[in-house]
Amino acid sequence: MTLYLGIDFGTSGARGMVIDDEGKIISQMRHPWEMATDADWATCWEKALLRLLAAIPGALGKQIEAIAINGTSSTILLTDATGQPVDAPLLYNDGRGSTVLKDLIHIAPPHHTVLTATSSLAKLLWMQQLPSFTQARYLLHQADWLAFLLHGQLGISDYHNALKLGYDVENFQYPQWLEKLQIPIQLPQVLAPGTPIGELRPEIASKFGLRRDCLVCAGTTDSIAAFLASGAKLPGEAVTSLGSTLVLKLLSRTRVEDARYGIYSHRLGDLWLTGGASNTGGAVLKTFFTDEELVSLSRNIDVSKPSQLDYYPLLKSGDRFPINDPQLLPRLEPRPDNPGEFLHGLLESMARIETRGYELLQNLGADQLTHVYTAGGGAANSAWMSIRGRCLKIPVTASTNIEAAYGTALLAMQKSATSKSH
Repeated sequence: MTLYLGIDFGTSGARGMVIDDEGKIISQMRHPWEMATDADWATCWEKALLRLLAAIPGALGKQIEAIAINGTSSTILLTDATGQPVDAPLLYNDGRGSTVLKDLIHIAPPHHTVLTATSSLAKLLWMQQLPSFTQARYLLHQADWLAFLLHGQLGISDYHNALKLGYDVENFQYPQWLEKLQIPIQLPQVLAPGTPIGELRPEIASKFGLRRDCLVCAGTTDSIAAFLASGAKLPGEAVTSLGSTLVLKLLSRTRVEDARYGIYSHRLGDLWLTGGASNTGGAVLKTFFTDEELVSLSRNIDVSKPSQLDYYPLLKSGDRFPINDPQLLPRLEPRPDNPGEFLHGLLESMARIETRGYELLQNLGADQLTHVYTAGGGAANSAWMSIRGRCLKIPVTASTNIEAAYGTALLAMQKSATSKSH
């Protein structure tokens, strides 16, 4: 039996999934994040990676032919010439890059993906000011560095992770405007996601009972991995991730990019995965309700009737998409005495934000929306699913598989096809 391992480094923890060549799940492993200080994150990731490998049932290791890893988008770190981190990583949501945007705006094209405080490039320019930068030789994304720990080759990334570094995914090169910055460290060589990079380091294969010729492939980001797992394949199909935030991704024949609205497109083969992420979502719901209350109150919502409550549910000021405004104020009033009515108003308002997001993507040239698959914990809330279907006026279903690790395992499985095409 030929097996493939996908590893997901998400916001809440790390997961591993082993599948066979028909896509059947053979084994799963999980490792929740322990509390880490900023300086400890790289150690925390490495420990999680090794624990996931150690948790693979013994007999399966020798049948795993390829491994791929996803990480959170724009989570980066600087390493020395041996791959050791020279300072604390900057996580996906770290906004310290805002201080360099006033300079970057004169260099990058208007409305470019890098022109946000959390982009990889903004983070890198901020890190150039650190005393530790003199020791740095490579910039790596989270998934790049974790894959390096397995294959031992420094300075390799994929074009999903490299998008927010400024890599031109249409022409497969770093653009001239980026090269004018003369960044004095090595930017990663960029491969297509799933491209085989190299075999496992012998000591890793030996320690964890894995095949010596097991290939480590270029990875992806966690949200794209969730899209790959969903079952969506055709232009017009989309995936909404209802996690702590609300993430929309629509498969389109047309590339749509506009930083004014927090919209960017990833290449997916010959198509484009266009979308954005709102700060509304499950984290807001969990501020007001326990998991048990969400279940019991949702059962009593009349989903056929729209709520008249008009909220913009945020935990703090600021949203990225479909309204890109760091000063946008949360709107959670008036709050009815009945908690069920309040929940109905929140779910309805989030569905309106989702609908507005998809309308914006289509207005800017993306394919017409035909079907929305749903990933994340919110997919289990049938009331929310029904409300969203009414607002979107198209079929809304749960994803075939909601685990990003599954999508990453599918990416590893593609490696044999990739190998044959080269």
